[in-house]
Amino acid sequence: MLLVYSTLALLLGFVLDVILGDPRGIPHIIVGMGRLIAVLERPLRSAFPKTPAGERAAGRCLVVLMCLAACAATAVLLLIYRLHPVPGVIVEALTVWQLLCMRDLHKESTLVQTKLEAGDLPGARRAVSMIVGRDTEVLDGPGVAKAAVETVAENTSDGVIAPLFWLLILGPLGGLLCKAINTMDSMVGYKNERFLNYGRAAALTDDVVNYVPARLSALLMIAAAALTGQDARNAARIWRRDRRKHASPNSAQTESAVAGALHVALAGDARYFGVWLKKETIGDDDRPVETEDIRRTNRMMAASAAVMLALILIIRCAVILGGRFYAAL
Repeated sequence: MLLVYSTLALLLGFVLDVILGDPRGIPHIIVGMGRLIAVLERPLRSAFPKTPAGERAAGRCLVVLMCLAACAATAVLLLIYRLHPVPGVIVEALTVWQLLCMRDLHKESTLVQTKLEAGDLPGARRAVSMIVGRDTEVLDGPGVAKAAVETVAENTSDGVIAPLFWLLILGPLGGLLCKAINTMDSMVGYKNERFLNYGRAAALTDDVVNYVPARLSALLMIAAAALTGQDARNAARIWRRDRRKHASPNSAQTESAVAGALHVALAGDARYFGVWLKKETIGDDDRPVETEDIRRTNRMMAASAAVMLALILIIRCAVILGGRFYAAL
């Protein structure tokens, strides 16, 4: 019965994210993870020698401690289920709601589109700076639109499909582990002087955890291209050709599918913290990126999430019915 309750909670959490977006005014598990990561940095660094090897050891300890924290949170949830299934479903649904970010990603990227359509380039730059890590003050209109398309494409994997995938594989423990690792990577997984060694374990762990979900996300985005009237055949072609054109083994997976679906070029050189970084171009420059591409990418994100949810429900129902059939023998 626990799988039935967990499936109901997953469905409720997904619906809450679609309708309401990121919850406000209640304790947020991702915020808590971020605070714990920040609090642990000083004592972990102090516990090891101030050498590259010592910093890497401290970073590995951070990964272990955050995974243990996810396990502890899951144990609390299971204890609540043992007390009564109703509060268990409620708490798990709230957890799933906080693990997903589809509604907020749509909201923030749509704000960028609205500013561009109104001719407010400074406002569009400010809006896109909230969802990307690059320097946005140097971007023109198409550059702002391209940045928004890229972040929706990439975060479809990191913020939607990957949590759902690990919720399917390991239940709430999988979802919590996925977000703990992703949050670590977003906070310490930078190749700068401060985090080059300390954040290495977090970055490598994130690459491993997202390896399968990133490729699944790309396939879902190709299917979503067909469902939303984009060019699915070209999406598949560009994905096969350009999916490895990134320093990360995962980041170009969904970007290449979206670039092919829209017949645009994504990625390329970008400026971070005042320094220009050379990056390969993903996709063919058949036409300039336009503001409407943000809406098109959001539609593909929503369609891929819906397909993923449907797959989870089908698999879970098959497991539940199969278990009952086996028990009846």
